[in-house]
Amino acid sequence: MKHSIFVAALAGMALAAAPLEARAQVSMAKPVQIGFAGGAALPTSDLSETANTGFNGTLTVGFNPALVPVGIRVDGESHFGWNVGGGISMPLSGFDTFIEARYNQVQMSNGDPSVKFIPITFGIMF
Repeated sequence: MKHSIFVAALAGMALAAAPLEARAQVSMAKPVQIGFAGGAALPTSDLSETANTGFNGTLTVGFNPALVPVGIRVDGESHFGWNVGGGISMPLSGFDTFIEARYNQVQMSNGDPSVKFIPITFGIMF
């Protein structure tokens, strides 16, 4: 059970690439953000033999600690997994946009092999 909680926590974390000054300004104004994202999902490993490029959609909650150059984001997924990646965030008036690419590995609960894919995502945070 502890392993599942740890994996679930890793699944939602993504680093937001932004200069320290810009991140600090967003953090002071918006310590917590909600948003949504979508884009293409490119299958890798064994999944690429049976699946074509698909799509992904994400509901997200972002946490922006003050004076820290990275943020933490928890994304809604239907299975536990982990990911690592990077992207660019652009603050606009009233909301932020971002584009990112991540390597995802999702653990299947029914004993099937893990699913590996790379989503390229565009999102909006409020």
